[in-house]
Amino acid sequence: MSTELFRTARKAELLQGMRHARMAIGRGQVVCIPTDTSYALVADAFKASAVQALRDARGMPDGAPLSVFVPGIPTLRALAAEVAEDVATLAGEFWPGALTLIVPAGESLSWDLGDTKGTVALRMPANRIALELLSETGPLVQSGAWASGQKPLVSPTALQKRFDGVVSVVLGAAEEKPGTAVSTVIDATSLDAPQGKLRIVREGAVPVTDIFSVIPPERFA
Repeated sequence: MSTELFRTARKAELLQGMRHARMAIGRGQVVCIPTDTSYALVADAFKASAVQALRDARGMPDGAPLSVFVPGIPTLRALAAEVAEDVATLAGEFWPGALTLIVPAGESLSWDLGDTKGTVALRMPANRIALELLSETGPLVQSGAWASGQKPLVSPTALQKRFDGVVSVVLGAAEEKPGTAVSTVIDATSLDAPQGKLRIVREGAVPVTDIFSVIPPERFA
Protein backbone atom coordinates (compact mmCIF):
# COMPACT_ATOMS: atom_id res chain seq x y z
CA MET A 1 0.00 0.00 0.00
CA SER A 2 1.33 3.40 -0.99
CA THR A 3 0.21 6.42 1.03
CA GLU A 4 -1.87 8.95 -0.92
CA LEU A 5 -1.50 12.66 -0.17
CA PHE A 6 -4.30 15.17 -0.78
CA ARG A 7 -3.37 18.78 -0.06
CA THR A 8 -7.06 19.92 -0.03
CA ALA A 9 -6.45 23.59 -0.93
CA ARG A 10 -8.66 23.23 -3.99
CA LYS A 11 -12.26 22.09 -3.56
CA ALA A 12 -11.93 19.26 -6.08
CA GLU A 13 -8.89 17.87 -4.27
CA LEU A 14 -10.61 18.20 -0.89
CA LEU A 15 -13.63 16.27 -2.13
CA GLN A 16 -11.42 13.58 -3.64
CA GLY A 17 -9.33 13.35 -0.48
CA MET A 18 -12.37 13.08 1.75
CA ARG A 19 -13.82 10.33 -0.41
CA HIS A 20 -10.57 8.36 -0.28
CA ALA A 21 -10.31 8.90 3.48
CA ARG A 22 -13.86 7.63 4.07
CA MET A 23 -13.22 4.57 1.92
CA ALA A 24 -9.95 3.83 3.71
CA ILE A 25 -11.59 4.07 7.12
CA GLY A 26 -14.39 1.79 5.90
CA ARG A 27 -11.72 -0.76 4.95
CA GLY A 28 -10.20 -0.63 8.42
CA GLN A 29 -7.17 1.39 7.36
CA VAL A 30 -5.44 4.32 9.07
CA VAL A 31 -5.79 7.91 7.84
CA CYS A 32 -3.83 11.04 8.80
CA ILE A 33 -5.90 14.21 9.25
CA PRO A 34 -5.32 17.78 10.42
CA THR A 35 -6.73 19.00 13.71
CA ASP A 36 -6.63 22.24 15.65
CA THR A 37 -3.59 21.01 17.61
CA SER A 38 -1.39 18.63 15.60
CA TYR A 39 -1.95 16.15 12.80
CA ALA A 40 -3.57 12.93 14.03
CA LEU A 41 -3.85 9.33 12.91
CA VAL A 42 -7.45 8.07 12.93
CA ALA A 43 -9.22 4.78 12.30
CA ASP A 44 -12.55 3.02 12.85
CA ALA A 45 -13.01 2.91 16.63
CA PHE A 46 -15.32 -0.11 16.43
CA LYS A 47 -13.01 -2.33 14.34
CA ALA A 48 -10.35 -4.09 16.43
CA SER A 49 -8.03 -4.63 13.47
CA ALA A 50 -8.20 -0.93 12.61
CA VAL A 51 -7.39 0.08 16.19
CA GLN A 52 -4.42 -2.29 16.15
CA ALA A 53 -3.29 -0.91 12.79
CA LEU A 54 -3.19 2.58 14.31
CA ARG A 55 -1.10 1.34 17.24
CA ASP A 56 1.25 -0.41 14.81
CA ALA A 57 1.59 2.74 12.69
CA ARG A 58 2.76 4.68 15.76
CA GLY A 59 4.84 1.86 17.19
CA MET A 60 2.70 1.69 20.32
CA PRO A 61 2.61 -1.41 22.55
CA ASP A 62 -0.44 -3.65 22.53
CA GLY A 63 -3.09 -2.39 24.93
CA ALA A 64 -1.82 1.18 24.96
CA PRO A 65 -4.87 3.36 25.63
CA LEU A 66 -6.24 5.45 22.79
CA SER A 67 -8.68 8.35 22.73
CA VAL A 68 -11.57 9.10 20.39
CA PHE A 69 -12.59 12.04 18.20
CA VAL A 70 -16.32 12.76 18.11
CA PRO A 71 -18.37 14.97 15.78
CA GLY A 72 -20.35 16.70 18.53
CA ILE A 73 -21.82 16.77 22.02
CA PRO A 74 -24.66 14.32 21.16
CA THR A 75 -21.97 11.69 20.51
CA LEU A 76 -20.45 12.43 23.92
CA ARG A 77 -23.79 11.57 25.48
CA ALA A 78 -24.06 8.42 23.35
CA LEU A 79 -20.62 7.09 24.28
CA ALA A 80 -20.40 8.05 27.95
CA ALA A 81 -22.11 6.07 30.69
CA GLU A 82 -23.18 9.41 32.10
CA VAL A 83 -22.46 13.06 31.45
CA ALA A 84 -22.07 15.04 34.66
CA GLU A 85 -23.07 18.68 34.77
CA ASP A 86 -19.44 19.82 34.91
CA VAL A 87 -18.61 17.72 31.86
CA ALA A 88 -21.54 19.17 29.92
CA THR A 89 -20.41 22.66 30.90
CA LEU A 90 -16.82 22.06 29.77
CA ALA A 91 -17.90 20.51 26.48
CA GLY A 92 -20.34 23.31 25.85
CA GLU A 93 -17.65 25.93 26.44
CA PHE A 94 -14.59 24.37 24.81
CA TRP A 95 -15.89 22.07 22.06
CA PRO A 96 -14.99 22.10 19.31
CA GLY A 97 -11.51 22.73 20.63
CA ALA A 98 -8.39 21.43 22.30
CA LEU A 99 -9.99 19.86 25.37
CA THR A 100 -10.09 16.11 25.95
CA LEU A 101 -12.58 14.81 28.52
CA ILE A 102 -12.13 11.41 30.18
CA VAL A 103 -15.50 9.99 31.19
CA PRO A 104 -16.94 6.59 32.18
CA ALA A 105 -17.51 4.57 29.02
CA GLY A 106 -20.98 3.33 28.16
CA GLU A 107 -21.39 -0.34 28.98
CA SER A 108 -22.84 -1.13 25.57
CA LEU A 109 -19.75 -0.02 23.64
CA SER A 110 -18.28 -2.90 21.65
CA TRP A 111 -14.73 -1.67 21.24
CA ASP A 112 -11.29 -2.17 22.74
CA LEU A 113 -9.32 1.04 23.16
CA GLY A 114 -6.70 -0.58 25.34
CA ASP A 115 -6.13 -0.44 29.08
CA THR A 116 -8.64 2.34 29.76
CA LYS A 117 -10.16 0.80 32.93
CA GLY A 118 -13.71 1.38 31.77
CA THR A 119 -13.21 4.97 30.70
CA VAL A 120 -13.07 6.75 27.37
CA ALA A 121 -11.22 9.95 26.42
CA LEU A 122 -13.23 12.09 24.00
CA ARG A 123 -12.56 15.28 22.05
CA MET A 124 -14.29 17.28 19.32
CA PRO A 125 -11.50 18.89 17.27
CA ALA A 126 -11.90 22.44 15.94
CA ASN A 127 -10.89 21.76 12.35
CA ARG A 128 -13.35 21.79 9.45
CA ILE A 129 -11.71 18.87 7.61
CA ALA A 130 -11.64 16.72 10.72
CA LEU A 131 -15.24 17.60 11.61
CA GLU A 132 -16.52 16.96 8.10
CA LEU A 133 -14.91 13.53 8.10
CA LEU A 134 -16.28 12.74 11.58
CA SER A 135 -19.77 13.81 10.53
CA GLU A 136 -19.65 11.11 7.86
CA THR A 137 -17.80 8.32 9.69
CA GLY A 138 -18.86 8.77 13.29
CA PRO A 139 -16.39 8.42 16.19
CA LEU A 140 -12.78 7.69 15.22
CA VAL A 141 -10.04 6.34 17.43
CA GLN A 142 -7.09 8.70 17.28
CA SER A 143 -3.54 9.38 18.34
CA GLY A 144 -0.91 11.95 17.45
CA ALA A 145 0.63 11.58 13.97
CA TRP A 146 4.15 10.81 15.03
CA ALA A 147 5.98 7.60 15.76
CA SER A 148 6.64 6.92 19.44
CA GLY A 149 9.83 8.63 20.50
CA GLN A 150 9.92 10.99 17.54
CA LYS A 151 8.92 14.64 17.14
CA PRO A 152 5.57 15.67 15.58
CA LEU A 153 5.61 16.70 11.94
CA VAL A 154 3.68 19.63 10.47
CA SER A 155 4.38 19.02 6.77
CA PRO A 156 1.92 16.77 4.86
CA THR A 157 4.78 15.66 2.59
CA ALA A 158 6.89 14.68 5.61
CA LEU A 159 3.93 12.81 7.09
CA GLN A 160 3.40 10.94 3.83
CA LYS A 161 7.06 9.93 3.84
CA ARG A 162 7.17 8.90 7.51
CA PHE A 163 4.01 6.79 7.35
CA ASP A 164 4.29 5.51 3.79
CA GLY A 165 2.85 2.02 3.56
CA VAL A 166 1.19 2.03 7.00
CA VAL A 167 -1.19 5.00 6.57
CA SER A 168 -3.56 4.91 3.62
CA VAL A 169 -4.34 8.62 3.17
CA VAL A 170 -2.86 11.91 4.37
CA LEU A 171 -5.20 14.91 4.22
CA GLY A 172 -3.38 18.22 4.15
CA ALA A 173 -4.71 21.10 6.20
CA ALA A 174 -4.98 23.81 3.52
CA GLU A 175 -5.32 27.13 5.36
CA GLU A 176 -5.96 25.63 8.85
CA LYS A 177 -2.39 24.60 9.62
CA PRO A 178 -1.84 22.38 12.66
CA GLY A 179 1.23 22.80 14.81
CA THR A 180 2.67 20.51 17.48
CA ALA A 181 0.36 21.42 20.34
CA VAL A 182 -1.47 18.88 22.48
CA SER A 183 -4.92 19.08 24.01
CA THR A 184 -5.65 19.80 27.63
CA VAL A 185 -6.92 16.64 29.33
CA ILE A 186 -9.42 16.55 32.20
CA ASP A 187 -10.42 13.36 34.03
CA ALA A 188 -14.07 13.45 35.06
CA THR A 189 -14.43 9.80 36.04
CA SER A 190 -14.60 10.44 39.79
CA LEU A 191 -17.60 12.76 39.69
CA ASP A 192 -20.03 9.97 40.50
CA ALA A 193 -18.31 9.35 43.85
CA PRO A 194 -19.20 11.28 47.03
CA GLN A 195 -17.31 14.59 46.94
CA GLY A 196 -15.90 13.48 43.60
CA LYS A 197 -13.82 16.05 41.77
CA LEU A 198 -12.35 16.75 38.38
CA ARG A 199 -8.64 16.24 37.79
CA ILE A 200 -6.39 18.01 35.29
CA VAL A 201 -4.26 15.29 33.72
CA ARG A 202 -2.40 17.54 31.30
CA GLU A 203 -2.37 21.24 30.54
CA GLY A 204 -2.16 21.80 26.80
CA ALA A 205 -3.57 24.27 24.32
CA VAL A 206 -6.46 25.26 26.63
CA PRO A 207 -4.91 27.08 29.62
CA VAL A 208 -5.93 26.02 33.10
CA THR A 209 -6.92 29.64 33.76
CA ASP A 210 -9.53 29.36 31.01
CA ILE A 211 -10.82 26.13 32.58
CA PHE A 212 -11.09 27.81 35.99
CA SER A 213 -13.07 30.67 34.48
CA VAL A 214 -15.80 28.15 33.66
CA ILE A 215 -15.51 25.63 36.49
CA PRO A 216 -14.33 26.93 39.91
CA PRO A 217 -10.89 25.65 41.03
CA GLU A 218 -12.44 24.03 44.12
CA ARG A 219 -14.19 21.55 41.82
CA PHE A 220 -10.75 20.10 41.01
CA ALA A 221 -8.68 17.71 43.08
